[in-house]
Amino acid sequence: MNMQFSVLASGSTGNATYIEADGQSFLVDAGFSGKQMERLFQQVDRKIEDLTGIFVTHEHSDHIKGIGILARKYKLPIYANEKTWKAMDGLIGEIPTDQKMTFSMESTKSFGPVDIESFGVSHDAAEPMFYIFHHHGKKLVLLTDTGYVSDRMKGIIANADMYLFESNHDVDMLRMGRYPWSVKRRILSDVGHVSNEDAAVAMSEVVGDKTKRIYLAHLSADNNMKDLARMSVEQTLLSRGHVVGEQFELYDTDPKTATALTVV
Repeated sequence: MNMQFSVLASGSTGNATYIEADGQSFLVDAGFSGKQMERLFQQVDRKIEDLTGIFVTHEHSDHIKGIGILARKYKLPIYANEKTWKAMDGLIGEIPTDQKMTFSMESTKSFGPVDIESFGVSHDAAEPMFYIFHHHGKKLVLLTDTGYVSDRMKGIIANADMYLFESNHDVDMLRMGRYPWSVKRRILSDVGHVSNEDAAVAMSEVVGDKTKRIYLAHLSADNNMKDLARMSVEQTLLSRGHVVGEQFELYDTDPKTATALTVV
């Protein structure tokens, strides 16, 4: 069976991504209420109770809001590193010990023919990490919530078949927006979020011959727009020798609506 994935929803208000292959199915983050998560799963005609497990990137609420209720209601194993587990204490309610799984940073876990690789990012959380899904030579990279993309990270995520890539904000919109300066400084910092332009620069340095799709994710509700993100990313990629529509395609994500379940 092919690996398939759907960005169930992505944005500054919540994030969740679904991946399946060979009878295994995975959820990365659950940044919505239990009812919202059930609605998102219905959009892709899948059931939460069939999940192999839920994988947590970090403890911010837009990534863990539904973790506790899903774990308890559906008796699902939850995977996170030790520092993230400690940071989630008191935020997600009680999780039975036998459902609390440790997934260390910079390690790989195998579930049948699916290998899930974790890697660290630069974000203001306890020990934030994201995931790469490997299946029969296919490579799917999930990367949001990082202030910058380091050379180390670029080496790890290079030449994937498909990317979910943060394109959080337009710098001018952020600077002129309603946020207090302390919040703006945090977003613009090395432990904040990457801008449209910075995301595109990183994309230009990691895409390869295998790359076919890039999904723009985690757009700020206040400091970005889909059309603006797409235009900024396309222009920056073009300036660096990559023509969208030739080597690969760009796709939007939405904070309320799932993308179609797509073969990687």
